[in-house]
Amino acid sequence: MPSPGAGETPRDTIFALSSGAPPAAVAVVRISGPRAPAALEALAGSLPRPRMARLATLRHGGEPLDQALVLHFPAPHSETGEDVAELQLHGGRSVVAAVLAALGTMEGLRPARGGEFTRRAFENGRIDLSEAEGLADLLFSETQSQRRAALALAGGALGRQVEAWQARLLGAAARIEADLDFSDEGDVPTGREGVAADLRALGAEIEKWLARPSVERLREGLRVVIAGPPNAGKSSLLNVLVGREAAITSEIAGTTRDLVEAPTAIGGSPFLLVDTAGLRESGDPVEAIGVERARASLEAADLVLWLGSPDSCPDPTRSILVQAKSDLTPPDLRTDVAVSVKTGAGIDSLIDLLVERSRALLPAEGEVAINARHRSLLAEVREWLVEGAAACDLLIAAEAVRQSLGALDRITGRAGVEDMLDTLFGRFCIGK
Repeated sequence: MPSPGAGETPRDTIFALSSGAPPAAVAVVRISGPRAPAALEALAGSLPRPRMARLATLRHGGEPLDQALVLHFPAPHSETGEDVAELQLHGGRSVVAAVLAALGTMEGLRPARGGEFTRRAFENGRIDLSEAEGLADLLFSETQSQRRAALALAGGALGRQVEAWQARLLGAAARIEADLDFSDEGDVPTGREGVAADLRALGAEIEKWLARPSVERLREGLRVVIAGPPNAGKSSLLNVLVGREAAITSEIAGTTRDLVEAPTAIGGSPFLLVDTAGLRESGDPVEAIGVERARASLEAADLVLWLGSPDSCPDPTRSILVQAKSDLTPPDLRTDVAVSVKTGAGIDSLIDLLVERSRALLPAEGEVAINARHRSLLAEVREWLVEGAAACDLLIAAEAVRQSLGALDRITGRAGVEDMLDTLFGRFCIGK
């Protein structure tokens, strides 16, 4: 469902089931907005002490609905920055339905839309935009590495780094202003070279951030293409690595005609394994299309598992040379690993190689991973810093610093991000 749009009052009081769908042991209903205390008092008879749970019998129209734990979080010290009430109910369908129906009859209350609680937290300054992006990533994380990266972003690590960069830029701006305004008085030392050195140092630091692996690889999985000549055992290897029959296998050469993609997690990291048509010249127009798609997939691969002759590997720098069917062929010392899907020999060694190679291509553990939006803005900052450091005119340097501060503000959502907020918060579930 869309986030609130034009014409809706941002201070409506909203409510939603914020836990999983019933039945469950416990269901959590959250209320946020100016009428949250009144709604809680109407159901529970009185307000509990702030941030203290109290057992209460919930009633509506004189009818008891449930015995629940109730909590009240007064503004601004709440998750959304507004008055918030929380009801911890027994998680039966009828209980949840009755409480939501009762809330729906109260004046000034309406059901929340997807992501609306988090959007209010952002709008009220409880989180910045990068933290909201981290929460969105956390909701969709499927592997341990995705979870850790999302938690780092949601915990404000990038926002704190941006604040540190901004503090340095503000210091540079103050020195430039001093040069512009007071240098002719003789009692304020000029610091043009020092400012240029500071801007170059900050630009070099941001360059290192831009060189980090992107978070998109964590979201989508490291793209590993299994390639080689026909009947090399590519499909069988794919099935073994993903632990299911994802690709059709046959002794007939040319069985695979199209790309077969299979997402999986290996060693806690996400991978997208791609089976391809055997690379050969073919007079069959359908097989020829498959071969062309296989070659295109090789170009887009992060890693290649090459099952052909090492001499014919199209890109050894991005490839793991695999001797497949090692139970049927003599050892080839030019390969990185020998495997047999029939006996299982070498499969663990291949997995170890995949995990080892992935470390250089995926964000490191504990490292803040930046997404494409962050990367674009940081690249803009770097360009302005290069221009500011090289400028002979202090006015140009001052403008470069100002533009850099503005781009950093857009990372945390303090400026110029209205056009993408609906898209971001629309990714959240209702109640988040």
